[in-house]
Amino acid sequence: HLKEYDVDVVTEQQAEKLMGAAHTEDGLIHIQLESGATLKSKSVILSPGARWREMNVPGEQEYRNKGVAYCPHCDGPLFKGKKTAVIGGGNSGIEAAIDLAGIVEHVTVLEFADVLRADQVLIDKANSLPNVDIITMAQTTEVVGDGTRVTSLKYKDRNTDEIKEIELSGIFVQIGLVPNTEWLKDSEVALSERGEIEVGSRGDTSLEGVFAAGDATTVPYKQIIIAMGEGAKASLGAFDYLIRKQG
Repeated sequence: HLKEYDVDVVTEQQAEKLMGAAHTEDGLIHIQLESGATLKSKSVILSPGARWREMNVPGEQEYRNKGVAYCPHCDGPLFKGKKTAVIGGGNSGIEAAIDLAGIVEHVTVLEFADVLRADQVLIDKANSLPNVDIITMAQTTEVVGDGTRVTSLKYKDRNTDEIKEIELSGIFVQIGLVPNTEWLKDSEVALSERGEIEVGSRGDTSLEGVFAAGDATTVPYKQIIIAMGEGAKASLGAFDYLIRKQG
């Protein structure tokens, strides 16, 4: 679809710095790339995306997409009738457990802290489901597999330091997303406490002429279809900005 339009595409490059038009000699927004090149524009749309926060334990990378998953909505149906675990007791983790409970045989939620961080209404719902178990003070230590797929998960009981093992087929990691906005922290683009780009109703940011869309923004629900809509909205916002600026 993109190739149908006259758009220059730069690949294998990473943005390192953004400068607002008020701080450049030519009055344009500058984006400096890691190569040293600088892109200049009257308006910019940022969509750097976000990455799943990982457990960083042995076996996680080896069995990624072989039992280790990060999106219960996407991959949940693949584990129909099987035993699974959800790592993380925040809203995302408990919501994932509730969703999975209607598909899989059993869900075990593992939370590092001594209490769940999810909203009480979600906790109550999860506790009411017969095929959901919740274990607190649990530190995941290893993903175990047979070379082709996940077969179990090991965790440390932080109360006793005992290592325990759960036989299962799927592990859903729900310990948050990390927005790819580290390079914006010294810019004038306002970021939330989580590092997400703060946006208005038109995708506008705190820096004039700069818009943003996708999983790196404060817009809730990190789903492709939502990011697509936000991208369209940010594009229209930037277009409207340029018309008014030129007028």
